Amino acid sequence: MRYEIRIDGHMPETVTRAFPELDHVKMSGQTVLFGFVIDEAHLYGLLNRCRSLGLRIVEMRQSPV
Repeated sequence: MRYEIRIDGHMPETVTRAFPELDHVKMSGQTVLFGFVIDEAHLYGLLNRCRSLGLRIVEMRQSPV
């Protein structure tokens, strides 16, 4: 499935490199990470990375392919 994760604030490039499997765009005071998530374990791994980096998730959703 394809996911979109909206993070509060503009993430610096050094932090976006922690998510090599996702693309990102900065807009409206947020950073949007997006890309394909293989399975539930991968999704939880992404969420744990966000938490360990102190990122505040504003919204997360599945996107149509």
